[in-house]
Amino acid sequence: MEAKNCRGCGRLFNYMQGQPLCPACVAALEDKFQQLKEYLMGHPKASMSELSEENDVSVKQIKQWVREERLTFTEESQVTLECEVCGSRVLTGRFCERCKMTMHNDFTGAISQPFKPEKKREAHGKDQMRFLK
Repeated sequence: MEAKNCRGCGRLFNYMQGQPLCPACVAALEDKFQQLKEYLMGHPKASMSELSEENDVSVKQIKQWVREERLTFTEESQVTLECEVCGSRVLTGRFCERCKMTMHNDFTGAISQPFKPEKKREAHGKDQMRFLK
């Protein structure tokens, strides 16, 4: 455990992991998230700036919640984020469905291929261990 200053309020707290926020700021941020979520259910076509202004939450924080897949937008929503790989429209998360599937297939293929260790070099005169008599 280490002591850090809270990024939100500046108070000193015992930092364990995650965002460098004190428990009070984490609770306040969670309340903002719940408020935004309720607002989004009532206003599914709201723009990003409207969401930010009406709920007193930064656009950066809203994007972070979407990237963490805590928020999902509907198809008719004006809010769009881009896939980090191909740039296509994403409603939640960091990647579009096509890129997720491609990465999944690549990782699965890498795991299923048998491991082939490199061949050991044959010891030559310089590479051998020597003992003193």
